[in-house]
Amino acid sequence: MIKRHFFLIAAAVLLVLMVVAAILRIAFASDGAEGARGPGGAGGRGQQVSETVVAQRPFSDQIQVLGVARGLRSVNITSSTTELITRVMFVDGQRVAAGAPLVELQAREEDAAIIEARAQLAQAQREYDRYKALADRGIAPRVTAENAETAVETAQAALQAAQARRGDRVIRAPFAGTLGLTTVTAGTLINPGAVIATLDDTSTIRVDFPLPERYLNVLRPGAPLTATADAYGDEPFTGRIDLIDTRVNETTRAATARAVFPNPGGRIRPGMLLRVSVQQGQRQAASAPEAAVQYEGAGAFVYRIARGNDGSTAQRVEIETGVVENGFVEILSGVEAGDRIVGSGLNRIQPGSPVTVAGQGRGEGATAAAGARGAAR
Repeated sequence: MIKRHFFLIAAAVLLVLMVVAAILRIAFASDGAEGARGPGGAGGRGQQVSETVVAQRPFSDQIQVLGVARGLRSVNITSSTTELITRVMFVDGQRVAAGAPLVELQAREEDAAIIEARAQLAQAQREYDRYKALADRGIAPRVTAENAETAVETAQAALQAAQARRGDRVIRAPFAGTLGLTTVTAGTLINPGAVIATLDDTSTIRVDFPLPERYLNVLRPGAPLTATADAYGDEPFTGRIDLIDTRVNETTRAATARAVFPNPGGRIRPGMLLRVSVQQGQRQAASAPEAAVQYEGAGAFVYRIARGNDGSTAQRVEIETGVVENGFVEILSGVEAGDRIVGSGLNRIQPGSPVTVAGQGRGEGATAAAGARGAAR
């Protein structure tokens, strides 16, 4: 019985010793790790970050507004009377010249009027020829020949009027352009004002947009501008200001400006929404990438990389920002051109914490290793 208790006590003591040894091993390992992270260790370099340098970049003051694209000329092709379409002489999307026939309306009465006018003209011409011959021979009075000549001229005018009415039965393109979609066919009865087709001259696109009155003294007709459309992403279209209205809207305090854009290939279509950007001028200013600037409330800050005896640290610096253009933020105050700042990973950094610039630690380690090898030789 005593022997059995002895073995149990010995086993318990052995278990306690093993636990104590494990605790000591973990403690010594932690101390060694902290020593390794000390000033001379790898951890002493702190959080690894990327570095960027504040540099001077050109920035421009821009007026950004929305506008709707319009063709240089646009019209709805309609009829002025209720009539039946007998022939359609175009296809959807066709490019037509000015004066090209588009549709022909029923014109039986007009055709009959032309036949009648021609017959009357022929009769008047025969009577004039007969009376003129008699007047030349002195048989008929001269006034009779003159009246016959007047009748010929009246018949000619009546024929021209009948032909003009017949011409109105053919609807033509008022200018060169591209036709849109249509639903009319031969046999369609149209009413006055009903749209037969749309016609747009898209060789040049016009965009009207509001121009705040404070810029009227700065911008003039001919000033360059750019525009983007959702259909083409950030691809810019280059144009110019063509005209600025003579009046300022009393409610919006803006004048309507008209811009024109060359449109080869017809990529911009009437009705598209365009974002118009007008550059007021360029200036040089300190800048940093957007990823290097952190915003907090109404302010912004960056982390400046400062060198010290124990390595580099990240110093939080409040800055005043300007415009954001092409992925860069204009910095008005706080840092200057040439300052080294943290380029990314700002949310993992605490003010004053040690940091290591990516790529520099490896270079310093390689230099130290090379120096050690040289000393060993």
